[in-house]
Amino acid sequence: MAELLTDDQVTAALSTLPDWSARDGALVRTAELPSFAQAIQVVNRVAEIAENDNHHPDIDIRWRTLTFRCSTHSSGGITALDVSLAEEIDGVLDALA
Repeated sequence: MAELLTDDQVTAALSTLPDWSARDGALVRTAELPSFAQAIQVVNRVAEIAENDNHHPDIDIRWRTLTFRCSTHSSGGITALDVSLAEEIDGVLDALA
């Protein structure tokens, strides 16, 4: 089981993840894409990464708005796995910019 990050560690991680926040034991980011098709492309790419990492975010899809929640459910909160996944999600979103 992955070790939970302390509040200080989460704060430090968020300093490198400016589009993310910590809410209810998860890292959360909302992104609006130019179109529904692009939003689904992002979801598909994140799904590939998640399968490869064997660590999966919760994803809420609302037309072209995506909300990602990264939390290690088996540990009950935020771990280094979530920080790494958030960084990878940022990479996918940045590639579209």
